[in-house]
Amino acid sequence: MSRIIKEIKHLPQLPHRKRVAAYTRVSSGKDAMRHSLSAQVSYYSNLIQQNPGWDYVGVYVDEAATGTKDARDDFRRLLEDCRAGKVDMIITKSISRFARNTVMLLETVRELKTLGVDVFFEEQNLHSIGADGELLLTILASYAQEESRSVSENCKWRIRNEFKKGNPTCGILMYGYDYHDGTLVINQQEAKTIRMIYAYYLSGMGKNAIMRKLERLGIPTKQGGRWATNTVVSILTNEKLTGDMCLQKYYVTDHLTKRKKRNSGELPQYYVEGSHDGIIDRETFEAVRAEITRRSRIYNHPTSKPEGSEFTGMITCRRCGAHFRRKINACGTKYAKPTWTCMTYSYRGKEYCPAKRIPEDILQQKCAEVMGLLAYNPERFKECISSILVPDDGVLVFTFHDGTERTVTWENRPRRESWTPEMREAARKQIQRRMERD
Repeated sequence: MSRIIKEIKHLPQLPHRKRVAAYTRVSSGKDAMRHSLSAQVSYYSNLIQQNPGWDYVGVYVDEAATGTKDARDDFRRLLEDCRAGKVDMIITKSISRFARNTVMLLETVRELKTLGVDVFFEEQNLHSIGADGELLLTILASYAQEESRSVSENCKWRIRNEFKKGNPTCGILMYGYDYHDGTLVINQQEAKTIRMIYAYYLSGMGKNAIMRKLERLGIPTKQGGRWATNTVVSILTNEKLTGDMCLQKYYVTDHLTKRKKRNSGELPQYYVEGSHDGIIDRETFEAVRAEITRRSRIYNHPTSKPEGSEFTGMITCRRCGAHFRRKINACGTKYAKPTWTCMTYSYRGKEYCPAKRIPEDILQQKCAEVMGLLAYNPERFKECISSILVPDDGVLVFTFHDGTERTVTWENRPRRESWTPEMREAARKQIQRRMERD
């Protein structure tokens, strides 16, 4: 039988249309920069859509961000779209607009190259996919990074010169004041709250109690959020409320990470007296400072700190999602017993989370029980248990490193059964001291 051979003719393939996106960024929120950003978006939109061989994907825009850090929302979104296969080429103005960190630039370009995505830098007329692309990018990115360092050093020099003259260098967002034309102006409504906070503290209230009091009164924070203990502490310790100003409390460590660090003597500080109108008189401010020191000596004893405990960060409250922290129900005596308390309950009160405290001795006892030990062993605990969940009062759910779970219940002994006569006497004396102080 003779063979029959037929020629199969394929239809001509349509040319592949390249999916193109653009990335642009400005490093300031000023009106002039916003206008420039709008012009760039319009330019790239027209450029891509007018090319018959390109499909317009979009223009990805970041505003008021720095090119030395990877904290750019649209930049990250662009990379995700590239990984999802939605983009074939990216157009951007220059290397410095794309990234000024050499390492980050090369890592990003190399990843995009493996995905088959080309990056075209208009100013340098350079494609990342090419024989000499990476070498040229390395050299040019190094120049861009050095330019960033130079700009950063110039800014630091200007800021520190202003500090020497006693001038703050930017607007100050601070409770109790509004910032107008380079001057702190008292916000009278917020000033009333600040004076109330100082009065509460000197009357014997703690920072947590003051925070809860402000929330019950419905007093808003500067930006409308919830009050926090750190906010109360900052108000009680801020010298600006007296009309003085300490400049250069913090400084930026380097131009790449932009990380702020507290100035502990690395750079000079400048204290400006009478720089603006004060809300709190200096006598009251010093009285609060002395009271903070006094309370710190009494309550901040080493045994109350959770650092070093194997339970730290392991116990989670299902009600609110917060961790439990170690706390000594201190009578200031050797009879104080450690317990583990939900941080929401501890800092904000029972109305926010009613989770019950867990005595540490009961916690250790239950750990030994689920591990099948006669006595609690902290090293064995670390080897076996990965987390502890508290879904309800008196219930503990232990998760082992192998993924298995075990639920146990516990019950606290009544106080009258667990307290010795010495403990009752110590508690009575503490209450008496508080009454005398108040």
